[in-house]
Amino acid sequence: MSYECFKVSSENQIAHLQLCWPDKRNSMTPAFWRELPEIVNDIDNNSKARVIVISSTGKAFTAGMDLAVFGTDSGVSGKSGGDKAAQNTAKLQQGARFHDSVAYYQETFSCLENCRIPVLAAIQGACVGGGVDFVTACDMRYATEDAFLSIFEINIGMTADVGTFPRLAKLIPEGVVRELAYTGRRIYADEARNVGLVNRVFPDQQSMLAEVMKIAGEIASKPPMAVHGCKKMITYSRDHTTADTLDYVAAWNASMLLPTEMQEAMTANAEKRPGVFVDLPAKRAR
Repeated sequence: MSYECFKVSSENQIAHLQLCWPDKRNSMTPAFWRELPEIVNDIDNNSKARVIVISSTGKAFTAGMDLAVFGTDSGVSGKSGGDKAAQNTAKLQQGARFHDSVAYYQETFSCLENCRIPVLAAIQGACVGGGVDFVTACDMRYATEDAFLSIFEINIGMTADVGTFPRLAKLIPEGVVRELAYTGRRIYADEARNVGLVNRVFPDQQSMLAEVMKIAGEIASKPPMAVHGCKKMITYSRDHTTADTLDYVAAWNASMLLPTEMQEAMTANAEKRPGVFVDLPAKRAR
């Protein structure tokens, strides 16, 4: 299936999503917000891969939300057609309509956090505005030396609202988040690595993608049910107390732990061969 904003490929249990709108700096057009969750949910729901890698093309990872979104989404723009009565009704509904639109955009990135498999982001060049929301919803982030991130919304009189703050404040020190949010300044790859926002920095995109694919391959070689459990527990522990998480992981393993997979993993390691593991089940269709 072809998409307007993404090129999607799959090999060795790794799904590779590439933003492919370089002449527009991979800005997030209306199609982007529809296509990303469609692609990710299809991969996850139908167990089409064990890892997702997201990269981009051109000089910028993404320039953030495209201005077309402000013009075409009436919930964001506040514009409405029709006669005077319809316009008055739309005005009264504006708050609810705006909230509904923001929830729609938030879900586009929440699908990355909610899917059962790890998502790795490979960032080159600029990653601004909505791009920060995008990559902070991924499990891991890697960057080229020239990459930078910016909470750009402050520069256009906005408070970032699609996912930056609830995730970023749990990834890096609060004081750094506040400085980036209040100033809109760029945080370059080396600083981002030093504060823990990105895992590793590479000299160029080619070497970055090669290494990220290697890491993805290592993850894909592990038992998918165990990887799913790790992702679930790490996200849960981020948002809950230690006591709650200990109770949850005990209950999780009581129902999800697979002794046969454990035995296969140990045997494969001893025999120095790839393990043969069961894939995650496809999700029940709604």
